[in-house]
Amino acid sequence: MQCKICGNVTNAIMDYNLGKAYEICFSCQSITLEKKYFVDETHEKAQYDNHNNSFESPGYVKMFEDFLDYFWNDLNKNSTNALDFGSGPGPVLAQILRNKGLHVDIYDKFYQPIQVYENKKYDLITSTEVFEHLESPLEFLSLFKKHLKKGGIIAIMTLFHDNNEENFLKWWYRRDPTHILFYTPKTFEVLASMCGLKVVKCDDRRIVVLTS
Repeated sequence: MQCKICGNVTNAIMDYNLGKAYEICFSCQSITLEKKYFVDETHEKAQYDNHNNSFESPGYVKMFEDFLDYFWNDLNKNSTNALDFGSGPGPVLAQILRNKGLHVDIYDKFYQPIQVYENKKYDLITSTEVFEHLESPLEFLSLFKKHLKKGGIIAIMTLFHDNNEENFLKWWYRRDPTHILFYTPKTFEVLASMCGLKVVKCDDRRIVVLTS
């Protein structure tokens, strides 16, 4: 098979317990669920509807606070606006950003589908727990670049795999049926170079920060 990101040849990873197959690319280190195992949009939304993500969940709120702490001092001090792309049913991150003084637009495929970002540019674009659901991440990174102000920041959160096939098959994160693509920091380096962005910061666990 051919890698959906970089075009190089992939190897198959078979999960006989779940009855699924993945494609691993040794060039960009992406791992992709084969398309025939993707869930349809009805089942995808049903999975998201089951998430209990709100301000009443301290762990969920702290996850976003830690996320922002990682790059907040790198943000331009004159920043005024942000886009939270893939905000989910409860836009907690957007409200935290508003509390920090930013005007925030939100977009979500299911819960806020109006493309409010059209004809706008942002100082900050966030996308948390979204990229593992995307079939074409390059398309979305290119979209983000189009709507990013000069010197702005794109901050993404998705749990990285450790590039070990045996560990991958034991990994809880891939068991969510809506998770179809998995990354390492190197994957984002490749993606960034393909759309004219650059990685400026990465915690090697789940957060990557890019700029143009």
